[in-house]
Amino acid sequence: MPVLRLRRPLLEAGLLSDDNIIHFNPWNDFNDAAPLDDPFGVEPDAAQIATFLDVVFGYCEGLIPVRGFVDKGQGKDGKPHNIWIDADDTAPEKLATFANWAAREGAAVYVIPGTVAEPGQAKSADVLQMQAIIVDLDAGDIPAKLEHLVRYLGQPTLIIESGGRTPDGATKLHVWWQLTEPVEGEDLARLCALRGEIAIKVGGDTHFRSAHQPIRVAGSVYHKGGFQRLVQIREHNGIEVDLADFAELVADMPAIPGVGMQPTPETADKPALGSVLTNPVHEGGTDGWTRFEGASAAIGHFIRMVHEGRMSPDEGWEAICGYNAAMLRPSWPEDRLKAEAERLWAKHVEKNGPPLLRTNSAKTPPEMSAFTLGELLDDTTPMPKDIIAPRVLTPGGLLVVGGAPKVGKSDFLISWLVHMAAGVPFLGFTPPRPLRVFYLQAEIQYHYLRERLKQIALPPEVIVAARDTFVATPKLKLLLDEQGSAMAAAAVREAFPSAPVDILCIDPIRNVFDGGPDGGGENDNGAMMFFLRDRVEVLREAVNPDCGVILVHHTKKLGKHQVKEDPFLALSGASSLRGFYTSGIIMHRPDEEASERKLEIELRNGPALPSKLIDKVKGQWVELNPMNERLVRKDVGAKHDAERVRKGDVILGILLDAASDGHLYTINQFAEAFENTAGLGGKDTIRERLNVLSTKGFIKFLRDAKPYGLAPSRSRFGYLCVEGMEFPGDGEQVDPDTGEVQPARIPVRPTHFKSPRTGALLEVENPEIWVYAQEDRP
Repeated sequence: MPVLRLRRPLLEAGLLSDDNIIHFNPWNDFNDAAPLDDPFGVEPDAAQIATFLDVVFGYCEGLIPVRGFVDKGQGKDGKPHNIWIDADDTAPEKLATFANWAAREGAAVYVIPGTVAEPGQAKSADVLQMQAIIVDLDAGDIPAKLEHLVRYLGQPTLIIESGGRTPDGATKLHVWWQLTEPVEGEDLARLCALRGEIAIKVGGDTHFRSAHQPIRVAGSVYHKGGFQRLVQIREHNGIEVDLADFAELVADMPAIPGVGMQPTPETADKPALGSVLTNPVHEGGTDGWTRFEGASAAIGHFIRMVHEGRMSPDEGWEAICGYNAAMLRPSWPEDRLKAEAERLWAKHVEKNGPPLLRTNSAKTPPEMSAFTLGELLDDTTPMPKDIIAPRVLTPGGLLVVGGAPKVGKSDFLISWLVHMAAGVPFLGFTPPRPLRVFYLQAEIQYHYLRERLKQIALPPEVIVAARDTFVATPKLKLLLDEQGSAMAAAAVREAFPSAPVDILCIDPIRNVFDGGPDGGGENDNGAMMFFLRDRVEVLREAVNPDCGVILVHHTKKLGKHQVKEDPFLALSGASSLRGFYTSGIIMHRPDEEASERKLEIELRNGPALPSKLIDKVKGQWVELNPMNERLVRKDVGAKHDAERVRKGDVILGILLDAASDGHLYTINQFAEAFENTAGLGGKDTIRERLNVLSTKGFIKFLRDAKPYGLAPSRSRFGYLCVEGMEFPGDGEQVDPDTGEVQPARIPVRPTHFKSPRTGALLEVENPEIWVYAQEDRP
């Protein structure tokens, strides 16, 4: 019976089909059956499932592959059950439903800790994004291994007791570190390599070198060997790590003596790169490897440097020739060296895609201006007009817009830029005229960019005005190094040949970042200053020295107290970025459960601006009155609001069901009949809800019930009527779409409604059209 009760909601949720349900009947003849453990002794924990999904998939996009396997040792058989659920806000509820079903079937719940694009995909090559690093500690001295990991890699985000036990009785653990953002492509391969390296060093499960290795879901039930245990979260910390920083920690972490070992090359005879670049190799293989192996390894290293934009092609070829002359004894002829380099280059490009090439052009030092105090005080020329008022973006200024993944900053930014291109104010930000906007973005491919632009609800007059003044690039596949900057400058000049660009927006910094000759990352202050000074400013000078530049950047997760104290500490990367920009905007959710976003604004060139509370209404961004925001007992108020909505929905549902059974109610009859039913409260509370629903137009009234075989109502208002209400009729009718024969139904139409202004009972003009007093739910 429990399985039967769950079957329908699981089918409706899309989590089961008739073809792949694992059937299990826990009931046997109580007279002669052996005693059974209570199959419902342990229940899944929906809260832990939600926490697990947030850590493992919170930033990812796509589908989560979910697996259901009957745990061994229960004396039951069953085929695997596979589903794919969207990595969005609906995932916790869907996975909790699946986990409840699996618990009753004796099945374990696993996920592949990465998202895929299509249902049915589950191989390593199908995984598109991951955002967490996992090590499975399933053998040996697990507490000592955990202590070693924490000591060298830092506190993990999650420590999960997987349900299993070692022969010594120790609890097996899954240890997770959440990344600051999802990774894909080469970074995803790097993540999997790190999982394997950690496992080797601490004696963990090395199967997690594969992207498609499944893992148990926290909050689900472990059944193996006939034991039921909750796969439970032992520890949850709000910690996120940067992939590059974490990789350095892993590289520096020693192996546990007697347990782990240092990772070895894929082949025993393959020389290490450090040895290749620093030790000569002689003809005949007398040094442990051949000249061909040494040359191939060195050439491959410099090809990767060139491909990643860390060296120019000339610098790479010069390094290859230098290695050939210094380390190969005797050296290869130049034609053979060049042929091998071209072969490896073609192979590398085929595998890894187009290169991010760097060029070497001479730099021209900028001129320096200086003014005396008298010159500054005596200058009475008018102030230049803001590009975006008030002082949000000034001529030659730099605005940084930051926000966490999925907070909606790209949608917000596109709407804002299109309004600026049309010369129309947006959320209090005002342009002096229609602006020429170049949106240089490196995240969204062409077809999905045009799809997103069509999905954004923009006023028709704004679209008409901005058709030619807003220009966007599809996803870029280059770095903003010298060559990339030159290409970007040419594209901007080509887009606006008759007048210079007003706003140049780069979205996001991370995808086009060039840290200079040393190849530093975003967390390096020197590399960040190099990018801002030698790349962004040089690009601005090339297209229009007075244009405003907008840089889009990711933020880290901060606690509510930290956001309140200084929200701009959330900007990812080096602190030098904050000291360089002229204005900054941080977009965040004050309440993760609400749809409102808040814009925190910081200005260098003007007085401070108050924060803005914004939201999307009918697809368009609007500014909300902060006075309407609850300041005291927000959580309690939200619960009361939700309870009122619930009661309203329950009342409407009861009225619809009652009418389909041939019953209509007056206000008093309904309040008395359903007092203390379905959590509606007393009859006075029910009357209050009915009055609110009728004022808002969700309930109307029927004064003449003769067509339905009912006596006239003595109530002043009559019978309650809701939209879609139907009454049983005589005979049968055929569904025109499906051909199904059904009992006849008579639509119930209202004759009167309650005026939302005066409360008077007025006649309905057209019973066929249902009109609501307002669109908000009750």
